[in-house]
Parts: sequence; structure tokens; C-alpha cells
Amino acid sequence: MFGLGFPEMAVIGIVAVLIFGPKKIPELGSALGKTLRGFKDEMKKDDDEIDYDSEQEHR
Repeated sequence: MFGLGFPEMAVIGIVAVLIFGPKKIPELGSALGKTLRGFKDEMKKDDDEIDYDSEQEHR
């Protein structure tokens, strides 16, 4: 993923734990997941609206 290997991912993980602390990491992961899910849902909604608009033009 992004050209990162295990050693690089381990260093990023250690730095994240040092900066945010072990209790805050799950909260950050949950918030990131909700944000990405919301973004994905909005993109899907926009695609559905575009499809609906193009169908209306052909009628």
C-alpha cells in the first residue's frame, strides 16, 4: 500500500502511539472510518442523482 513496507508501517504506528497515546488510537480509527463511510455514501448518492438526471433527459 503506497509503497510502504512493514518497517515503515511499524515506525508510523509507534509514532502514532507516542503522539496520541494508546487509548486515543481506537477513537481516531473509528472517527476516520465514519468519515470515510460518509464520504463514500455521499459519492454514491451523487452518482445515483446523475444517473437519474440522465434517464429523465432521454424520456
